[in-house]
Amino acid sequence: MDLARTEVGGGRKASHGNAARLGLMVLPVVFFAVFFAWPVVAIVQRGLHVDGGWQFGRITEVLGQSDIRHVLWFTVWQALASTALTLLIALPGAYVFARLDFPGKQLLRAVVTVPFVLPTVVVGTAFLALLGQGGLLDELWGVRLDTTVWAILLAHVFFNYAVVVRTVGGLWAQLDPRQEEAARMLGASRLAAWRRVTLPALGPAVAAAALMVFLFTFTSFGVVQILGGPGFSTLEVEIYRQTAQIFDLPTAAVLTLVQFAAVGLILALHAWTVRRRESALRLVDASQTARRPRGAGQWALLGGVLASVVVLILLPLGVLVLRSFDTADGFGLGYYRALLSSDGGTFLVPPINAIANSLEYAVAATAIALLIGGLAAAALTRRAGRLVRGFDALLMLPLGVSAVTVGFGFLITLDKPPLDLRASWILVPLAQALVGVPFVVRTMLPVLRAVDGRLREAAAVLGASPLRAWREVDLPMVRRALLVAAGFAFAVSLGEFGATVFIARPDSPTLPVAVARLLGRAGDLNYGQAMALSTILMLVCAVCLLLLERIRPAKATTGEF
Repeated sequence: MDLARTEVGGGRKASHGNAARLGLMVLPVVFFAVFFAWPVVAIVQRGLHVDGGWQFGRITEVLGQSDIRHVLWFTVWQALASTALTLLIALPGAYVFARLDFPGKQLLRAVVTVPFVLPTVVVGTAFLALLGQGGLLDELWGVRLDTTVWAILLAHVFFNYAVVVRTVGGLWAQLDPRQEEAARMLGASRLAAWRRVTLPALGPAVAAAALMVFLFTFTSFGVVQILGGPGFSTLEVEIYRQTAQIFDLPTAAVLTLVQFAAVGLILALHAWTVRRRESALRLVDASQTARRPRGAGQWALLGGVLASVVVLILLPLGVLVLRSFDTADGFGLGYYRALLSSDGGTFLVPPINAIANSLEYAVAATAIALLIGGLAAAALTRRAGRLVRGFDALLMLPLGVSAVTVGFGFLITLDKPPLDLRASWILVPLAQALVGVPFVVRTMLPVLRAVDGRLREAAAVLGASPLRAWREVDLPMVRRALLVAAGFAFAVSLGEFGATVFIARPDSPTLPVAVARLLGRAGDLNYGQAMALSTILMLVCAVCLLLLERIRPAKATTGEF
């Protein structure tokens, strides 16, 4: 009888758990169905559904072209190389920011995140100034790297360095160092203890960071177009060319389907490998793990990381700042003063208004991303069936699907009641949140899954509701990850360009859209204003992220964990 009651009780708990999980998934599913799946499907349908029938033969025709196969190969190759190089350079930085305490750490962590929000056209121009004809390398040693794959790879590291540092470092800072110390006391070397204890614990976070870097480089557009020249083209570049220049929607639709299928396969493989490695971890307050460097090895590592940050991140940013002050009349504020007036051509309002627009959109997009991503991460915390695992992979698809496709899809789908949003300001934050949600999920999920489930069970036994158990047990432990996720969502929203350029109203441009419009016009004044706006964008992002860094999560009230 007792056994039967236990089985019935266990069945009820499992049923309630599945119902709660599905309830958490409702809003994210609806959000992605309406604002992602619908626009993408509409674009594919418009390209392949002609005269009342589907033209699937177009797929084999497009894929049979040798130039398209070359684009596919280069897309995959450069994404793999960029991901490997980024991990190689950024993982030491993740350790330094997670475990070492040094002056200016918070400021530097905010600065390394700034490149992630810069429009690709601006970064491409900055790297041309460093690597191209007349650039720094050319002047010093007569070396040019523009129109080579090395310029593309270095620019990708510049963009994605912060992804690894903040995603992996966020979890690394909360790992209990006593576990590794215990392994060393049992005779393991420092390297063996790290390889057997710390590295397996960091596995999910490293995989999540690698996945995000791969997806961003897999869909690289501005960097490849500007630095690679006509000799290099990714799927994203080719989709843009087929859509905006050749007006061949069938070919663009085929390439969108190929991109979608490739990203889906990658996400499925990622979900399978990570699921086999996840385990509950012993987490501590991040403020307890950072210490001053000790020994020649740690000081050398700190010096190497700082040197790489200076060369790969601060130097390109410095070029942008210098060019914003380098006017025809010498160094001055001429370009910044020009931002205060409207010429009636490029903008309907002064370009300086783009700052307030970007901040308003970014705040709204961050709130949406935290809501949708937080619910999704909570639903995915406990391992479940194939439906939930598939949902985990689907959440990452916006990072691997052309932003051009999504933005254009918004225009042709959200134009009729009850979702006629073309004239609504909320359309821009919705598009930006699509890219922010995957970062929220991937940042929070490793930490949520690392929380010992017995703590939740103990809270339930003591009478706590699921909501209160989450608030008292999970939230104190993941508050830091939540802040990191908010920082990523805000940064991504500030710098989103591909979809926003299609839907931002002429009287409400964002900073990236304003920069792109200025760069698209000839003249030193327009170019200088673009550099000035880019500098303002960098400063706004750095200040916001620095303020976020200063917010310290309260210590958990559930005891040591």
